[in-house]
Parts: sequence; C-alpha cells; structure tokens
Amino acid sequence: MPGFLVHVGATVLCSHAGQATPTVPNPRVTVNGMPTVALSSPYVVAGCVLPPPPGANGPCVTAQFLVGTTRVLSNGQPLLVQSSQAICAPTGTPLLIVMTQTRVFAT
Repeated sequence: MPGFLVHVGATVLCSHAGQATPTVPNPRVTVNGMPTVALSSPYVVAGCVLPPPPGANGPCVTAQFLVGTTRVLSNGQPLLVQSSQAICAPTGTPLLIVMTQTRVFAT
C-alpha cells in the first residue's frame, strides 16, 4: 500500500481517541529527524475512552499493524505508511493514522 512513511512523531489514534505510540522505533531510517516505524513494532494505547465489560469490551491497550510497505524495507522489515492497517486489542477496532510527515512517500 503506498503512502507517506510513518515516523515516531506521527499522530496515531485508536477509534476511541486514545493516543497510540510505537514501542520499538526504527532508527536506521529517519524522516524529519525522527525514526520511522517498522511493521513488526507493536503499539501501546493510552487514553482510550471505551468502557470495560459489561459496558463494552474496552479500553484499547495494544495494537499491531498488519500491512506495511511492499517495496521499501529496513532491516528486512516493511515500514509503516499512512495507509497501513492495524487492529487494537482487546477491542478489535482499527488504529487511525491521523497525521504524519509529507516528504517521503513509499510503496
């Protein structure tokens, strides 16, 4: 999936407005002076407002991206782009990449 590379400073939210942060940045490739994020890096979510059971199945705690770049690799791993898709646990809802850098585009 093509798109702008996701970096550590990108705004990534769960579907319930919780802030998601990568746990393992990729310092081998930087954009705007910040490390990018590889597909294998899990995300942690803070501030999710989805209520716990029995009201709902929240809040979102972690997330894992499923789709990344196909042609651009770093350390043998695909990188994340703005069109990458992720699933949060335990809710099964997606992460939303709201804002990222707009200089480096990859497929």
